Amino acid sequence: MANVFRSRIDLSLADADLQVALDGNAEKRIAGRRQAFASVLDYQERRQQAHAVRADVVANLDRYLEQFIQHVEENGFIVHWAVDGAQAVQIILEIIEQNQARLMAKSKTMVSEEINLNHLLEAAGLRVVETDLGEFIVQIRGEKPSHIITPAVHLRRGQVGQTFHEKLGVPLTDSIPEMTAVARKTLREVFLSADIGLSGVNFGVVETGTVCVMTNEGNGRMVTTIPPVHIALMGMERLVPTLDDLALMMSLLPRSATGQKMTVYASLLNSPRQADDSDGPRQRHLVLVDNGRSKLRSSPLSEILYCIRCGACLNACPIFREIGGHAYVDEKGIGATYTGPMGSILSPALFGQAEFGQLARASSLCGACKEACPVDIDLPKLLLRVRAGGMKIETQRTPAQVPGTLNLGLRLYTWVAKSPWRYNTAQKMMGILCRVIAPSSAWIKLPAVTGWGYSKDFPRPALRSFRERWAFAKNQEKQEAARVREHSEPDQDLPPAATRPLDSIVERVTRFEAEISALDGKFTCCKRLELAEKIWILLNELKVTKILAWNAGNLPVGLVACLKEKGFKVVHEPDPLAEAGLTGALAGVAETGTLVLPGGSGRPLTASLLPAVHIAVLRAEDILPDMVSALKLTEVRQSPATVLISGPSRTADIEMTLTLGVHGPREVHVFCLVD
Repeated sequence: MANVFRSRIDLSLADADLQVALDGNAEKRIAGRRQAFASVLDYQERRQQAHAVRADVVANLDRYLEQFIQHVEENGFIVHWAVDGAQAVQIILEIIEQNQARLMAKSKTMVSEEINLNHLLEAAGLRVVETDLGEFIVQIRGEKPSHIITPAVHLRRGQVGQTFHEKLGVPLTDSIPEMTAVARKTLREVFLSADIGLSGVNFGVVETGTVCVMTNEGNGRMVTTIPPVHIALMGMERLVPTLDDLALMMSLLPRSATGQKMTVYASLLNSPRQADDSDGPRQRHLVLVDNGRSKLRSSPLSEILYCIRCGACLNACPIFREIGGHAYVDEKGIGATYTGPMGSILSPALFGQAEFGQLARASSLCGACKEACPVDIDLPKLLLRVRAGGMKIETQRTPAQVPGTLNLGLRLYTWVAKSPWRYNTAQKMMGILCRVIAPSSAWIKLPAVTGWGYSKDFPRPALRSFRERWAFAKNQEKQEAARVREHSEPDQDLPPAATRPLDSIVERVTRFEAEISALDGKFTCCKRLELAEKIWILLNELKVTKILAWNAGNLPVGLVACLKEKGFKVVHEPDPLAEAGLTGALAGVAETGTLVLPGGSGRPLTASLLPAVHIAVLRAEDILPDMVSALKLTEVRQSPATVLISGPSRTADIEMTLTLGVHGPREVHVFCLVD
């Protein structure tokens, strides 16, 4: 490893605050992921299916791109193709110039980090503001993101409070809700006045030309809904063939990334604003970026293009959990855009083996990253390929080229390894020898002989071998399983209720209520004649005076008129002063507690976004069992934009502490009509 990289590692290990922050992130992310996947009994099957989908896309990328571009353009997007980062920046600058833009609101996009977009746009005179809370924090600190999901993972609350005090002029505080409120107030002004909104793209759906943007805070919805111009920046490999495939990815990405069954918001963008739509941008641009992906696709590292950017491998990696993202630098000390196991492959693949090839050395090859990957990428194999030369296909050495000492050692090892008895005996003898050499030391360092101890530690051998410990553990599991079977009732082998098929409306309503309640949403069943009164009572409790609502024709008959009679001011155009938003719902998804809200005429999507409180009316018969069923609805495919909402807006970007009401509503109330 280059000396600069080693120096950064040493600095990270010596930073006590960083160590606490990284430990907190890893522990909570791993626990959340484990809990989120507990109800997915077919996880391995989904994982293999997702791997097959991504493999198919990468293998047939030219064909899928052609079809996707055709459908996106038919939908009304303006599509641009960028061979490299410089061309992508130039395209965006031209869009800015055409629209005489001065302020850009950005949601999180790793491709923009990859092409150094912010710096180049600012140099051209544009004000660029990151609106994801973590990205906003690192931007005003002048830093790069430390993690692809949690950009400010390296910071503790006191550091964030000090940053806000110095950069924003607010009183010094370490209260996370207060800091989040400061960011909400500051960024709300940016959303409402931005000339252009720029987002990344999680997935592009080939069959429909749909652009999918997933976010928790609501900033992704803000930048794709409020500014008059929206630019979507997309790595060209981020495709799925069908909406069924999108549903599959949605079942894996949020669970792996943040431990959620579903992100709070998933925006399905089909077209710009139509003539009679209530809101939405009048232009939507899609910038497809190659930037080395075509070359990578035909290399031995092509499997890394399957990556869906969940960050699970970073959280699982014992190296990343000790050094953090800012330690991953090139030989000149320039930080890598992509870090951790996936970044140690993607960075050298896209930006140069000579510059970033050493990152792959910072790996224990323990396999935790492969186990955590939701699309089953063989990351250890790819890390070894980077070590062996990365993009180049290494030619095998002939015996004559192998040094004599190495040849002798390999022959000896081959002889030992061919016999289980010889191999096990050699392991035990080596363990005894090492413990004799270092009887009182926790570590053995051999820098003078091998260079190993210069940057790695060799642990003392355990008293029992892995095979012995594994056999003992399996025996304990068998004994425990036998005891459970002995005392189990016959029906205890049934899957838990949360994983059984939802055959009836009653089952779907019950499951939806459980899921939305777990997401801090409020759920109320009522009859149609009770609806207006119950909403009136709630609005009075919340001291609401102005409501941003869907048009009367898209809500239960008489509801809007009744609220007006009660003295509430009801508006139907985006209004940042409205305290509550009132919408219907096309459908609900029982397995995740998700509302499906289409945009379009008389249905402003801002009603579920701008106000602090969102009230949604959902019919019981419209609650569907799963996301696959929801995405098959015709309006999802035909609406200019559809948003999938799973609870109130939320973030955990500061010390992994959950905070509600970041940019979207802090409360979501669902009134379910059960007539």
